[in-house]
Amino acid sequence: MTACAIETAAEDDGAVRPTGFTITANRAYAARLAGVGDTLYAERWTLDGPEPYAVPLPLDQPEDPDAQLVPLADGRVLIGRRVDGHRHTFSLLYPTGPGTGELPLGSVEAVHLTLLPPSPDGICAYAMCVGADTTTIWLVAGGAFGPEQVAEVEGRCAGGVWLDRTGRMLALDRQLDDGPVKAVAVDLERGGEVTPLLQITEESNDRLLMADPDSGLLLIRSDAPSPGHERLGWGVLGSLLPVRFPECLRLDDAAVTPFAVQPGQVLMPETCSVALRIDAAAGSWVGMWCPSERRMRQLAAPPGWVAGAGLWTPEGVLRLPYAADGGTACGLVDLEVPPEPEPVVLEVLAPPERPPGRPSEPRICRPVPLQQAPLADRKAAG
Repeated sequence: MTACAIETAAEDDGAVRPTGFTITANRAYAARLAGVGDTLYAERWTLDGPEPYAVPLPLDQPEDPDAQLVPLADGRVLIGRRVDGHRHTFSLLYPTGPGTGELPLGSVEAVHLTLLPPSPDGICAYAMCVGADTTTIWLVAGGAFGPEQVAEVEGRCAGGVWLDRTGRMLALDRQLDDGPVKAVAVDLERGGEVTPLLQITEESNDRLLMADPDSGLLLIRSDAPSPGHERLGWGVLGSLLPVRFPECLRLDDAAVTPFAVQPGQVLMPETCSVALRIDAAAGSWVGMWCPSERRMRQLAAPPGWVAGAGLWTPEGVLRLPYAADGGTACGLVDLEVPPEPEPVVLEVLAPPERPPGRPSEPRICRPVPLQQAPLADRKAAG
């Protein structure tokens, strides 16, 4: 999954799940449920033109609040609906002149079914069905004969992050029996062959939130640093270096969730800008952070922001979608990374002269890490 394929929100178990606004992997289209109350309908946003615009896709009957949407790279929108309790139907919606066209694709019988983030190939769409002891992955759009089961994974799975650009390797957060949650890689071309992906300690819950295929940057949530309290960390796919958990991403009174990673930073994970949704009692706002930095910048969200959704340009501009005027108008607000403050130049003072006749004492110089140096307490004399 590249720079924000899906809007997300963290739940009590630490997992990240979709919350309604989905962006294609190529950042050209998005889809959401629009309207209010009993008048909900699918809406497609076009994001790659001179100006963003929304196209409503209503049908004869309003959509249920639990309908799930995934936009495709050709502009069509997959919709999944629950009918008759345990049956889920799938259709493709598309604009046809003044109306909305609908192409039924078939159905899947399942108690719990979740559409996965848009596939990087832009053509296929997948769903995850979680059972008591196994999880199945279904190809629900892009196949030849309707929904098709493509993988079966032992255990109960959540999440869903693409690890490549072809839509073959999928990361899931898996729990076996009552054990800890561990992120695993699932090969969809080999029937769901599972490979371990994350294990910081044997007892820790280690979940994968986002992955950027250009740089290899992984964003992780784990309770390894402090059991019982999950922290946000980062690592690099395929690296032997340990996962790091920056203190600047830990806020005592707010939840911090990544939702977009800057693309185009090939093999340079430390330079990738990451957009973060910050939720607290006062509301939601935006954080910006880069692995090479030791602080997170916090910015006010634009009015009408579709909270938790956005995308980065390769040049480092964060584009946040917003809806105003009762949800009928849409747009994108561009936020650039604020410049670094000017460095403070400290006056270098000469050491005081040693009194005559006093023998010199040996002095041991120990390097002090920059973040620990008491620069703020120094006072210039003179």
